[in-house]
Amino acid sequence: MEAQAEKKKATGGERSLLIITASEIARSVIENIKENNYAGYTIAGIVLIDEEEKNAEAGPAGTSSQEERFIDEIPLVADRDTAAEYICHEWIDEVILVPSEKTDFPQELLDGIQETGVTIHLNLLKVFDEPGRKRFVEHIGGYTVLTTSINSASPQQLFLKRMMDIVGGIVGCIFTGILFLFVAPAICIQSPGPVFFVQERVGKNGKKFRMYKFRSMCLDAEERRAELMKENKMQDSKMFKLEFDPRVIGNRILPDGTRKTGLGQFLRDTSLDEFPQFFNVLKGDMSLVGTRPPLVGEVSEYELHHRARLSIKPGITGLWQVSGRSEITDFEEVVQLDRKYISEWSLWLDLRILFKTIFVVLRRKGST
Repeated sequence: MEAQAEKKKATGGERSLLIITASEIARSVIENIKENNYAGYTIAGIVLIDEEEKNAEAGPAGTSSQEERFIDEIPLVADRDTAAEYICHEWIDEVILVPSEKTDFPQELLDGIQETGVTIHLNLLKVFDEPGRKRFVEHIGGYTVLTTSINSASPQQLFLKRMMDIVGGIVGCIFTGILFLFVAPAICIQSPGPVFFVQERVGKNGKKFRMYKFRSMCLDAEERRAELMKENKMQDSKMFKLEFDPRVIGNRILPDGTRKTGLGQFLRDTSLDEFPQFFNVLKGDMSLVGTRPPLVGEVSEYELHHRARLSIKPGITGLWQVSGRSEITDFEEVVQLDRKYISEWSLWLDLRILFKTIFVVLRRKGST
């Protein structure tokens, strides 16, 4: 058991941790985390809050064309000005902030990080009141920290949610196999090519994964996206939705202007195209209920507060989908609904959303 614990401490685990500290104590903070890494973190990088030197060529993620700098084999990934942007665009699960007694508390930086929705651990050396945040004391490395997040869940709640996902994932995969027998031949007949559509999406805290769907669009759908952007119902490019999508299998506009729909639209209207996502749920990339997983290109345009959508696992359904998704065209409203779900999350809320999703899908199916 002790050997396993030592191996976990040395190699890191599934959660990535960004260290933000002062240059004078950076080495000791890194050593402390490494030596007491009982949570099994992988240290993603370090940010020095008192470093004066700014890299003129640094981009949103704090990268540079110059040779990368390290402290105890941990890369310096950003500075005080670019740390929040780095978190916004990279896979960071949690942040630990350890200021020194000689440095000013980086309140502006802290405010920016909190906008992203990532979990923050504050060393209790210097702490200010932060209303409206879930807070509790715990230990990271050798530090006693005050942890803040949009919401918190007990290990029992997380276990029950994961069990619900596993059961739902298994049942969903069985139904997906049955649907495959009918959907696969129909897709191949109307649009020869792969039955499944595989696309890279952004999951919890920026982690990328491959999402699966039954293919409901023509093979050149992604190439035609740019030319159709002007018809996007959403008010900006952070999300893409069309009133009538000509890329969908069977969709076409007749000479008299009549819009004709086909197999692909049927799959989308009935949500049958999304059944392969139950495999993502079973793998742990997604949950039954969560926020919709965005495209990599969409996330690259996020502002800090938009990133809060990524603070939980994405879901097959969610509060936005059952709140009239076809009528919502303002991305900020989508973000508000997602933040509302995250801050008010409970198992009971997930069950309500699941039952409401069934009702919404059946209602849409009845209207097609």
